[in-house]
Amino acid sequence: MNLATHLEIILTACLLDALFGDPVYRLHPVRLMGALSLAGERLLFAVGLDGRLGGLLHWVLVVGGALLVWWGVRLGLAWWHPWLALAWDCFIAYSLLCMRDLLVHGQRVLEALDDLPTARRRLGMLVGRDTDQLQRDGVVRATIESLAENLTDGVLTPLWALCLFGLPGLIVVKAVSTLDSMVGYKNARYARFGWAGARSDDLVHWLPARLSVPLIALAAALLRLDPRLAVQAAWRYHARLPSPNSGWSEAACAGALRVRLVGPARYHGEWVERDWIGDSDWPADLDGGHLRRALRLILVCCVLALVAGLALAPLRPLLPW
Repeated sequence: MNLATHLEIILTACLLDALFGDPVYRLHPVRLMGALSLAGERLLFAVGLDGRLGGLLHWVLVVGGALLVWWGVRLGLAWWHPWLALAWDCFIAYSLLCMRDLLVHGQRVLEALDDLPTARRRLGMLVGRDTDQLQRDGVVRATIESLAENLTDGVLTPLWALCLFGLPGLIVVKAVSTLDSMVGYKNARYARFGWAGARSDDLVHWLPARLSVPLIALAAALLRLDPRLAVQAAWRYHARLPSPNSGWSEAACAGALRVRLVGPARYHGEWVERDWIGDSDWPADLDGGHLRRALRLILVCCVLALVAGLALAPLRPLLPW
């Protein structure tokens, strides 16, 4: 694939995402990957392959299956006309990027802050914690946390994978993220079976999570927030979350906004004590103004991520795959 075609796919996908958001249709690639994951899990458990070997086979089935479907359809369309194959690539890339939806979900919570039950319901679409008892400040904190966490796994990693590795890279990243969400749990059923999905998810997000810190700091500087505190908070507080990756962007956003995030929360009816991210003199009683600034910060980060991705794109035609 030449550079012009590669850039055309990236820009078309990003433009469609900016205009229309994540498309909703029955055969959406993420839905298909989830269905393939579930079917493969049932088959492997039925034949007794419920350990690490089964998990590895499951990983190959889902990731390899996703790549095979994309490539098979692409070959068939290219046989009819090259433009059909290009349109297919653009549509799949568009379907797997979701920058606009992240901001839209956050904006919908912001617009509903004066109607707390509605804000709680809208927040429930973003987070896994219980939201039915959250007060206004808790809703705002949880929304900012979700925006900051999803900046890495929902925006930076997929976008940069597309720019550097093309459609195969983007498909692998989304397949791995789907596997992690389906089987990447530390419980009796998935502790061994889900290891491949969970570890590969940690791996693909490792570098983007750390690169999110200078990106957030630059966005903070452009918005006249606090880039210095973004870097300091990321270094000081990133390890307070159990994930090896999500703490970097959450802590950097906390520093840029000079607010405290995370803290105790309720999950499935049980109160979970969690450390705060941020200095003790930073406010935790947040309001709509904090969320509005967070949305602007994430928006600028998305734009900067695209600029960085386009700078990486010329390397794609030089790669051997």
